[in-house]
Order: sequence, then C-alpha cells, then structure tokens
Amino acid sequence: MPAIQAAGLPAGSARDAFDAFLMASDAAARAGAFASLIHALRPGADGNWKGSALGELLAAVEPPGESRDRFGTALAALLAETDATNLVACAGIPGHRGFFSEFGDRLANRILPSPADERDLRELVHRLYGSDATVRGFGGLPLDLFHRVAGAFTQSPPPGSWDGLRAAFADGFRLLLSRVETEGLSPKVRARASAGPVSASPFHRIRAAGEALLEAWLAGGDAADSAARFRKVSGECRKEARIIEQHLEGAGVSIDIVFSLEVIDRCLTRTALMTEIIETPAGPRRSRAVHRLLFRLFRSANEDRSLRHLIGWNLQLLGRKIVDRSSETGEHYIARNLREYRHIWLAAAGGGVLTVGTAVVKTVIHGWHLPPLPEGLLYGLNYAVSFLGLQHLGLILATKQPAMTAARLAGIIRESEGEDREDRIAATAAQLTSSQLAAAMGNVLVVAAGAWLFSWLFLAAAGRPFLAEEDALETLRVMSPINSWTIWYAALTGVVLWLASVAGGWFDNWCVYHRLPDGIAQLSAGTGRGRAVLGRLGEALSRHASGWGTNISLGFMLGMMPEVGRFTGLPADVRHVTLNTGIVSLAAASGAETGANNLTWLIRAVAGIGVMFVLNLSVSFACSLFSAARAYELPADDMWGILKRIGRRLVRSPLEFVRWPRAGG
Repeated sequence: MPAIQAAGLPAGSARDAFDAFLMASDAAARAGAFASLIHALRPGADGNWKGSALGELLAAVEPPGESRDRFGTALAALLAETDATNLVACAGIPGHRGFFSEFGDRLANRILPSPADERDLRELVHRLYGSDATVRGFGGLPLDLFHRVAGAFTQSPPPGSWDGLRAAFADGFRLLLSRVETEGLSPKVRARASAGPVSASPFHRIRAAGEALLEAWLAGGDAADSAARFRKVSGECRKEARIIEQHLEGAGVSIDIVFSLEVIDRCLTRTALMTEIIETPAGPRRSRAVHRLLFRLFRSANEDRSLRHLIGWNLQLLGRKIVDRSSETGEHYIARNLREYRHIWLAAAGGGVLTVGTAVVKTVIHGWHLPPLPEGLLYGLNYAVSFLGLQHLGLILATKQPAMTAARLAGIIRESEGEDREDRIAATAAQLTSSQLAAAMGNVLVVAAGAWLFSWLFLAAAGRPFLAEEDALETLRVMSPINSWTIWYAALTGVVLWLASVAGGWFDNWCVYHRLPDGIAQLSAGTGRGRAVLGRLGEALSRHASGWGTNISLGFMLGMMPEVGRFTGLPADVRHVTLNTGIVSLAAASGAETGANNLTWLIRAVAGIGVMFVLNLSVSFACSLFSAARAYELPADDMWGILKRIGRRLVRSPLEFVRWPRAGG
C-alpha cells in the first residue's frame, strides 16, 4: 500500500517511520516501526518539544481522514498484540523472592542473553525509554501537548481497541494489591507490625477495597466513594509501614524487611496514581494523571535492570543505621571543654603506651619470616588484641576517630536548624579537629618516646640492639614517601579504617536485630553462677558489640592486607601512622645504637609518618562523611555550603582548630 502523501509530515526520518508503522505486516515489524517513530518524534538537543516533529504528526492524525484512520488501525493492531499487565504491575516492583534473589536475577540478565517476549509491553518500553535521558525527555513533555497526544491515541483507533489495555490496567491493579498483602502479611513483617488478627490488618483489607473500586470503574459508574474508601485503607497501610520502620530503627535493620517495606511503598504509590486516573473524568486533569503514571512506569522500567539502583535503595536504611551507631560513638571523641580535651590527651597517651607493645610484637612476628597466611593471621591477632585492650581500658587510638566523628558531624548537619546553623556546625568542626589533633599528637609523641625507651631497655638487658643493622635500614627505606608506595598505602589504610567502622556498625545492628544479647542471657546454665556469667556476657555484648566488631575487623584487615598484596602481586599494604611511628622509632633507635643510622633515610621515614598522619585521618574522615551524607540524604549543595563555611572559619580563626575548646566557642 503506498505511503500517505497527505499526512502533513515533511520528508525525513519521522515521515519514513510513520509510513513504516502504517504498512507493517506483523507484530515484530509494527513494534520496531513504532519505536523508530517515537525516536524520530523526540526533540533535538535543545529539548524543545514545541519545535519537534510531534506537532506535525498530531496535525496529520487529529483531523478525520485517511491518515487518522490508518494510524488508528495500526495502533489498534499494536494494542491487540501486546499485554500491558506486567508493565503496570511489575515494572520497578522487585520480585517475590527478596533482595538476594532479585540481585541474582538482575546480574544474570546483565550477563546472559535472554529471549524477548514480544507480547510483553515492557519490552517495547525498554526499547523506547532505555536511558535516563529519554525518560527525562518524556517527563519534560508539556502537558498541553501530551493532552493532544492522549486525544489522538484514544480517538484514532476503532471502538473497543482500548478494552484490552483497560483490562490489563485492572489486572495490574489487582496484582499490585496482591503484592501489598503478600509482603505486609509475611511472618517477618507481621511480627513487627501492630498486634491484632490478620483480618484487621490494612494489608489484608486493601484487596477488598481495591476490588470494589475496580468494579465501580469497570461498570462505568461513579467511582468517587469507592476511591475515597480505597485511599483510606491505603493510608492505613502506610501508617502501619511507618510503625514497622520505627521498630527497625530501634531493634536492628534487616535487608529483607527493608526490601518488603520498599515493595509495599512502591505498590501503594502506583495504585494511588492509578486511582487518580480512575476517578478523574476525561479532560486535561486526567491527561495529567496519565502522564504522571506513564513517567513513573517508564522510569521504573528503566531501573528494572539496574544493580546499582537495587543495591542503593535496599542499603539506604541499613546504611543510616550503621551511621547512627558510628555517630553515637563519635560524640565521645569530640572535646567540648577543657576537661574533655585533657581527657583526650591522657587517653591518647595511654593508647600510645599500649601501641608500643603492639609495634614490638609486630616486629618480632615479621622477623620469623613465616608464610603469608600464618603471618597475616598473627599480625591481625596482635592488632585485634591491642585494639580490644584500648577499648576496654578506655584509651584512644587517633586513627579510629575520623570514621566516627565524621558520622557525628553529618548527624549534626542533619539535626541542626535555624539561621546560625552553619556557624554552629563550623564550631563543631573546629572542636572535632582540635580533638582529633590532640589524640593524634598524644598517640604519636608517646609511642615514639616509648619505642626509644624500649630500645634502650632492650639494649641494656640483652646487650644488643632490638633490630639488626640491615633490618633497621630497610624499615626506614620502606617508610619513605619518595622511594616506596607509602602515599598509596597510607590512603588505602584510611579506607580500611572506614570499612572497619562500617563492619562494627553492621555487627552491632546484626546483634540487635537477632536479639543476640538476650539470647545469650537466656541460655540454659546448670548453676546460678553460670546464669549470672551468661547474663553479664549478654550485657557486655549489648554494650560493646560495635567496638568489638570494629576492632576485630580492623585488626585482621590491617594484618591480612600486606599478605594479600604478597599473594596477588597487587600494591596492597598498610601504613598506619601510630603503629608505624612505633616501628620507625624502634628502627631509628636500633640504628643509632649500631652506628648505622642514615640521616637521609630517617628524615624520609619521618616525612612518611607525616604523610600517614594526613592521609589516614583525611581519607577515613572523607569516606565516612560521604557515606553518612548519602545515608542521611543530605543535599550536595547543602554539604558544599557548610564545607565552605568551615573553610572560611579556618582561614579566619586557624587557632580555633588547633587549641583546646573555649567556653562559648
């Protein structure tokens, strides 16, 4: 059949795609031609829909005539050949099997080829809106122009052509409510919901309310009353979901439950958009509602295969809870007055004393020249025992602070309000920085002096230096920021320090969620003494779970990282400022005792300690602040404005970031 010359479309890609759509002989050709037509109708780089080919197409198909009739016939055939149920009910709504199964499915779909289902309208939508840019372009379509599109699409096809889509719309609505009921009445979610019988739960009652709404709509009657009743039950579902979420905030977060709550929220949001369409009479208001629903559907279909999006929204609440735990700990590391500042110095000095012993043991283990695995495990055990000792003696290791204090700073940013908000945040940042410097200097100065004292005592007792001449020189060489990977290793150590705080927060959340302290306290014991011991153990786990998780994971990550580098050949090692200050001091003291101390290498090693000081603290702080800002959903512009204010305060009053805090500061 010849092309329609009277269509009003100028020659070009839009005219060619329009003609191909009208003349398509089978479903595959018709879908491909329709996709080409939509692509050709999009605006150019300026995003101006008014000047696009869409207006010319509407001018061709709006008036009665052959162009309109043939376009309507082709559109009716496309509607008959596709099913929109999955698009309405499943696009952007993860599957029934939970986060990990959904992750596996999406990963497999990214890697493995899968056949397309020509009847599933989602496949066509993926072809039409496969990128964020195309989805945003549809969202920017002017509503008056979309109203014309809606009119042309509904009036061109023969009567009854939209009945199949109408039925798919209703079936999708039913499936969404079925998901709400399934997720809301699952054992894990129900155990954290309000007490009461299943029949009273809004997650159960919403299906009946939705079915009543559909019956009124499909019968062509007034659906206003049914829509009002449905919205009431839907609001009760949201209220119940908030109660469950509040329970998670206080009793530990589970990815599976967060997953279920997100599915419920998405289903309720979509049914609300669909209800607006059902109850709104034909006209611009309904077109606006249809546009809003289609935009959500197209965006959801685009996100359907995104691993990043799946991980992001599932870990949002878990990440926030981990940051909350770190923030609670971080408050203890910020000195608000002179008494707290002195305490930080004393606790850091005690931490330096204990770290001398850690550095000595690490040096002894290194001298055994063990295979990588046992050596790494012994390093990790040494560090973990030392860090746990610091925790229970109330001492401070400065490099563990930034991950905690950054989380606290983000929490203060989120909680602060008022006109002087930025000034108060900048004042807190100054107190945080001075506290961090006090802890770091206390650690470094005491561990350096302690290592020299140990070397002198060892020489007096053993009659020989603690390190041999070649070992002392090699130790100084590998700490140089010029002749080794010290800069990279120091930054990598900052990442490890942050990851350890994440591991500690996760372990604390895991213990709370599984009620592990209560479970330990309630274990059967043969005697009253045994029950008392278990009770104290459960109480200790409740108080110290975050610290234990952080210290043990940090110890073994620091211990195993060099061995991973040795095994794989990758540049993986650690440069921890406090530990390596002790090791450099041991090497320098031993070198002085043997007469082999090379001043150049000593200066470079000391410079390496300075690099570690900066990178350990700054990288750990930056990683924690960024992750906390993401978890709290702090706007980027807000964060940049606050950081600029802190920078201006630093330039104006640099001593405020170094000295002890003063009253009213």
